[in-house]
Amino acid sequence: MACPAASLLTHAARAFAALLFAAVTGLHASAQEPTTREMNLLGWQEFAELVPARIETVLLPTGTLEAHGVLPNGSDNVAPEAMARALAARLNALVAPTLNYGVTGDLDAFPGTFRVSEAAYEAFIEDVITGLAGNGFLNIVVINGHGGPQTAVLNRVAARVGREYRVRTLVTNWWTLASDITFDVFGEDGGHAGNNESAYVQAIVPDRVHPDRYEPDMASASVAGATPYPFPSSIILYQAGQGYPTFDAEQARTYFERVNQRMGDVIEETIRLWDLAGLFR
Repeated sequence: MACPAASLLTHAARAFAALLFAAVTGLHASAQEPTTREMNLLGWQEFAELVPARIETVLLPTGTLEAHGVLPNGSDNVAPEAMARALAARLNALVAPTLNYGVTGDLDAFPGTFRVSEAAYEAFIEDVITGLAGNGFLNIVVINGHGGPQTAVLNRVAARVGREYRVRTLVTNWWTLASDITFDVFGEDGGHAGNNESAYVQAIVPDRVHPDRYEPDMASASVAGATPYPFPSSIILYQAGQGYPTFDAEQARTYFERVNQRMGDVIEETIRLWDLAGLFR
């Protein structure tokens, strides 16, 4: 458990670093763009100049490798990573390396699918989020691309780290936040590897989406009262008869842009409200 005194020192150090940076470099330097917003590509010296004095927010994409109809197995990684990159400048954030392995559920029998146990994932993700807090980020935003039990693990860990280290955490699931956009764009509900996810991924890597391999029989919805293992379809419709992929390039671009706008709005407003309340400052 974190010592309260240590937490206070951490935030005092963060505040002092911000004041010192502003005094030394002035407003002109603080307005300059970083050379990159990818943590993977930053050197330690530039990172030290940016965090936390100029950048307080980090976006952490999380996903998994699992079957997605005629989409890449890594669609749950490709989507949140693209969102993070699209939003980083708007939110004045850095993008942490994507966590590509996750808690895959009943699709783990499909080729190329990987599964990490909940216990192993929880321990690992807690160390990652704790590390982001320890490196000076005040706002830690998880952009999650995979549902099931992984969402519950992320919610639990993010709250625990936020409380212990006095940082602000937000876990987002884009398909839920954009459910109304799915209805607006497609006129019906979506699904795992359905119209919504297929469109978003198509907008990012169109050459890795294979409509020529698609057949409607590849898609099915869950049936109340029946729980098969493994799940027989890698396209899982939220509602029976709705959510079949369209593979329409114009719909894909529209959906991609509107989802990114919604995600940015939600994250931006959450940070604004945190700041308004003066939480953990």
